[in-house]
Order: sequence, then structure tokens, then C-alpha cells
Amino acid sequence: MSEAGLRAAQQAMRAAQVDPVPIDVFTAYYRQLEAGATGLISEASIAPLTDPPRLDAVTVTDDAARAALARTVIIKLNGGLGTSMGLDRAKSLLPVRDGRSFLDLLATQVLAARGIWDARLPLLFLTSFRTHDDTLAALHPYPGLPVDDLPLDVLQSREPKLRADDLTPVSWPADPELEWCPPGHGDVYPALLSAGVLDRLLDAGFAYASVSNSDNLGAGPDARVAGWFAASGAPYAAELCRRTVMDRKGGHLAVRRADGRLVLRDTAQTPADEMDCFTDTDRHPYFHTNNLWWDLAALRATLVERGGVLGLPLIRNVKTVDPTDPTSPQVVQVESAMGAAVEVFAGATAIVVDRSRFLPVKTTDELALLRSDAYAVTADARLRLVVENAPVVELAQAYRTIAGFEERFAHGVPSLRRATSLRVLGDWTFGRDVTVVGDVVLGPSGGVVPDGTVLSGTVDGTPPA
Repeated sequence: MSEAGLRAAQQAMRAAQVDPVPIDVFTAYYRQLEAGATGLISEASIAPLTDPPRLDAVTVTDDAARAALARTVIIKLNGGLGTSMGLDRAKSLLPVRDGRSFLDLLATQVLAARGIWDARLPLLFLTSFRTHDDTLAALHPYPGLPVDDLPLDVLQSREPKLRADDLTPVSWPADPELEWCPPGHGDVYPALLSAGVLDRLLDAGFAYASVSNSDNLGAGPDARVAGWFAASGAPYAAELCRRTVMDRKGGHLAVRRADGRLVLRDTAQTPADEMDCFTDTDRHPYFHTNNLWWDLAALRATLVERGGVLGLPLIRNVKTVDPTDPTSPQVVQVESAMGAAVEVFAGATAIVVDRSRFLPVKTTDELALLRSDAYAVTADARLRLVVENAPVVELAQAYRTIAGFEERFAHGVPSLRRATSLRVLGDWTFGRDVTVVGDVVLGPSGGVVPDGTVLSGTVDGTPPA
């Protein structure tokens, strides 16, 4: 760990034409790494957030909702690859329903909301060097999507992966692209400032931003939430949902005892011996959806005051330089979380929203659920649950990659409208028109589920036709 390591990293970023502001942000985090920072947030340093306001208890008139949405921009995080699902491109390009991808549905949601609320409603994607070209190509069929001269995307910066042993930039001649990584979605703030997009949005009369992950189709334009946020006068707000056992590993907001500010704590920021507190859904009853609302003027003023460096908590992410090769050198990726900015703004707040605002796809389990008939797609491209409770889907390792998933569900996922849960423990291939009823477990032996099968109970071998 030395000045030489930092200089080499800075030089590499300049050579890659990274803007000076992200280099300054990286430099600040590098100093923390040198000092041994872990980014951990202890349970003793926080108090649970137990009684945030709820959207269902708020009154927002149609006029207030319309006025707020008219001054809102929709920002979608689209910089990551679906590597955990075996993808080498943006997850948002995956087909979700009827051949339509996340990007298709997101674009349609925005276009529909413009018509309903008579709002300009720009759509802006935060892309990375790995997703930029594919994203713009996928949006080409929507010529009406751009608003005035505002861009459709802002390119995230890149930074070198650092060797874990000495914090020097890693060298990997077998694939030099793997020497680089995006800096986490906390980079959205300096990226918007560096690109001049914050100024352009403010000059065009926009005041608020609704920000969410591109793989969360539940977080479409919402005039009611926009109206609540505008009336709150808060500089920043986060959407929360009530935790269930399925959300125990999701990040949560808490109150920092030292100054009373809200803070975000993720699993990577929790000491290993305190994970029982982190996953306790009674102690920390609400999880952070990563759906955010910003006051654009307040954000710009804070960024300018801090020279573009918001000072978000460090996330020290240790991986191998080649994610597919566990024997490749161990590296540190310096990251930050967008939601961690909640602690930067005095007066930041949060609101509990309906679970329908949170429909992420992090695994093929969740993809199977959204592709099933347990959800319907509305005319405005929203996904609507058509059963009382969403069934739980748990798929075996063979389904974890998209290639494995598509091979085993070549004729589509089963009907889940009558299902409570589907657990697939073995390697099963599904035929056409399969129906799941109640709680179903397919055993570890694996096999073929023939066309037209109605599954119920536990199946240990090949079910009858």
C-alpha cells in the first residue's frame, strides 16, 4: 500500500479519459483503504427505524400529483451485468414477458405515464462501459422517448481493480477489460454532475428525480409518490417496504446514534458476528428498496459544495479479477451504494410503500415468477399480481444461469396461479402447459415433467403424464 499504487491507479483512469471528479472520489476511497477502513456499521452505533411514514396514510390530490410528476425525471441504474445469472451483458436486455425486455417495459411505462399525466417525464439511464452501447441500441425502437435535447443515458465512470495484497492496479493480459470495474451505483451522483446533466435538468425546469434499478419493474413512474415527495420539502427520500423472511438479507435504514441521521446498512457493511441482528425482521422491520427521490437543486448544491465527493460510506468488495476463475488474483473493488447518500442530507426521510413497488430480478427464481401467470402485464406495462400472495419459487443450481434456466423451461415456466410454492431440488426439464397447485417439491433425482402435468405435493421421480 503506497503512494505509487494510488498514482498508478490515477494515471490509468486519466489514460482511460475518466473525468476528474470520479478520480477525486476514487482517491478519497483509496485513502480509506490505506487506513484499513472496512466500511462496517456496528449494531451498537445505530438504532432501528421503527415508525416511518406510510404512503397509504398520505393524502395527495390529483392536481398535486400531476404538478409534481411534471417536474420529475426518471433515472434507471443500468450499469451492471447479470454475471450472477451467467450473463455478459446488461440484465435489462433479458426478455421478461412476451419477448419484451426490461428496457422495453420501462420505456413503455414512461411513455404511458406521459399520456396519463400530461408530463414531459424524461427517462435517463446510468450505463457503464459494458452496457452503454447495448442499452442505446435496445432503445432505438422508441424514437419518441428522448425529451428535448436531454440524453437517454449518462455513462458511469470506470476504475481499476486493485490487488488485494498491495492495492496496486491489477494486470490481467488475458482480458484487459477485466482489469476495470464500475464503481458501484453510488457513482450516479458524480456522473450526473460531471456530465453536466444536473444543470441541464434544472435549466429545463425539472426539480425532482425518481431513481431505481432497471431490473425492478415495480418502480414505474408514480405521480402519488411524486406529490408526497414534493410536499415533504425533503432533499432526499427512500422508499421502504415491510420485511418478510424472504428479505432478511436486504439492506435497511437505521438511525445513527451519533447524530440522529438516517443511514443505510447493507450485508457487506455488517460485522459477521452481528448478522443475526441484521436479519432480525422484528428489530429492523423495513428494508430499503433502492427506489429513491431527490430534490435536484439540493443535490447539485451539495455536490458543488463538496467538490463532487459526497463522502458515501466505503464498500470494500473482494473478488477475483476474473469472476469465472477462482484461482485468478484476488482484487478489491472500491464501491459505494447510491442509497447511502441518505446520511448526507439533513432532513432526508423515508416512506413505506406497497410491495408492488418492489419487483426485482436478482435471480432466476424471481425471473420465473415474473414470467409466470401469477402476474399479468397491464396496458401501461406494469406487472400486476393476479393472485392474493405471490408464490415462492426456489430453483436448484442447474437453473442459476440463464442458459440453464432457458434449457429447462424451453416451453415456458409452469402456471403458478394456483401455487403456494415451487421448490425444485434436482435437475428437472419442464414440458408445455405444466401447472403447479399448492406447495410442490420436485426431488433431487431430477427428470422430465411431461406436457400438461398438474403438479402437487412432493415428487421424487418422474411424474406421470
